[in-house]
Amino acid sequence: MFATRRIGSLIRNVGASRLKHTLPDLPYEYSALEPVISREIMSLHHSKHHATYVNNLNAAEEKLAAAQSKGDIQTVINLAPALKFNGGGHINHTIFWQNLSPKGGKPSADLTKAIENDFGSMENMKNQLAAASVAVQGSGWGWLGYNKLMKKLQIATCQNQDPLEPTTGIVPLFGIDVWEHAYYLQYKNVRADYVKAIFDIANWEDISFRYKNAAN
Repeated sequence: MFATRRIGSLIRNVGASRLKHTLPDLPYEYSALEPVISREIMSLHHSKHHATYVNNLNAAEEKLAAAQSKGDIQTVINLAPALKFNGGGHINHTIFWQNLSPKGGKPSADLTKAIENDFGSMENMKNQLAAASVAVQGSGWGWLGYNKLMKKLQIATCQNQDPLEPTTGIVPLFGIDVWEHAYYLQYKNVRADYVKAIFDIANWEDISFRYKNAAN
């Protein structure tokens, strides 16, 4: 339902005067997250993988605008998977870069209280998020999100590049990219080690800010 609604809105709003999506700058150097994530991984992940999603999203939106101008509804419908995949890749990675920081930090008092209420402790939340992320079959994402309907934090996973909020309604707070390109050059096939280590560079200031916006 959420995906259909979002794609429908996108189809209505794409026009000839739209602005192209651009690759966001990182708020730190490629080497800043070492030793948790190597410079080589960060460089490839950001400048190659994320850039590809941005380029393909722009191309898909151009095709969409052309199809709309011709009233070609079949092409409009056929473009939905490309818009979802590349749009999701752009959304997810834009959040991911902000979710990480060499400074780490601690969650706000409000987020700490919510974590304790919904998971019992920070350690329990980390364990549940790690387990869900490691268990993703193939490629995808593990998320700590906020369920506005239930007014509580929630662990969720998405396959491939499916964006969390448009496909589930859950607001993303902290995402763990478990595509192999995010860790394989460094951690090989031991995804669990990568997932465990990433909490050391979690940007809790950013995560807390997202929680404040989602909960209010």
